[in-house]
Amino acid sequence: MNSLQLEKTAKIVNHFLGTQIKGEPSQLYKAAAHLIVNGGKRLRPYMVVKSCQVLGGKTKEAITAAGAVEMVHNFTLVHDDIMDNDEMRHGVPTTHKRFGIPIAILAGDVLFSKAFQVVSKANLPSKSTSELVSRLSKACVDICEGQLLDIKMAENKKIPTQNKYIKMISKKTASLFDVSCSMGAICAKSKSKDISNLSSFGKNLGIAFQITDDLIGVMGDPKVTKKPVGNDLREGKKSLPILLAIKKAKGKNKKIILHAFGNQKAKKKEIEDAVLVIKSLGIEKSVRGQALQYAEKAKKSLNSYSGTSKNELISLLDFVVKRSL
Repeated sequence: MNSLQLEKTAKIVNHFLGTQIKGEPSQLYKAAAHLIVNGGKRLRPYMVVKSCQVLGGKTKEAITAAGAVEMVHNFTLVHDDIMDNDEMRHGVPTTHKRFGIPIAILAGDVLFSKAFQVVSKANLPSKSTSELVSRLSKACVDICEGQLLDIKMAENKKIPTQNKYIKMISKKTASLFDVSCSMGAICAKSKSKDISNLSSFGKNLGIAFQITDDLIGVMGDPKVTKKPVGNDLREGKKSLPILLAIKKAKGKNKKIILHAFGNQKAKKKEIEDAVLVIKSLGIEKSVRGQALQYAEKAKKSLNSYSGTSKNELISLLDFVVKRSL
């Protein structure tokens, strides 16, 4: 991945966000900007800009849409952290821990509303602006539906099918990657076929991203993830690696996994033993193989394009799928 290009885009987007997320009462805007000023790679805005460039558009045409996507992303993070009662993100207290739940909810609402406010003022033909609003609003609906599917999946005693898991992450995670790329294409005033191709690239990249993220959540090195060993296993998260492991394990091995799964009182050694069992089942190879299948679909979507920006999107895709544990 071209980290210089990513940093360059992040700098432009950060400047834009700084001009938009300000006002009175100042505490509300401080809360809205809290996660933004404290980290984030700006992957989604980068995808908006690069998708626009692939189709011959310029960076300045895509910045408004890129900023809007990042606002929506941060809106979801603020509200997710409240729902999950998480205390830390990007190495700082979450918005609701820093400002309290009522202000955090309002901060998320402001980010959500501002996203549509800035998009509606994009310096583009009215048809393009209308399309941006339409796509972004659909993505927001998808994210909400995906979040509830995730909650219901967590509440259900049954282990979900792989299809249900893919449906959930397609809505909850991949829809924002999808809309990032399609909005970038719209900013380049592209044909519907090009918008569809970039949309497909984003969606498949998003699925590959979440599958890989879930693998890291189970087997990742705590020094890198900044979370306890086997964190997702202890939390009882029904992610793809865990679904596959429970399905594949037999006898004593299955008992070890199920004892650790969703058990907040499990000892560190019991979690470590369960992670070792999951590793011994060859789950990493299976999960990475599935992530690569979605990555290949994403690559195919860009077959008819060429140039530096296309290569940068492919490089991002490779980085997402090959992230180390």
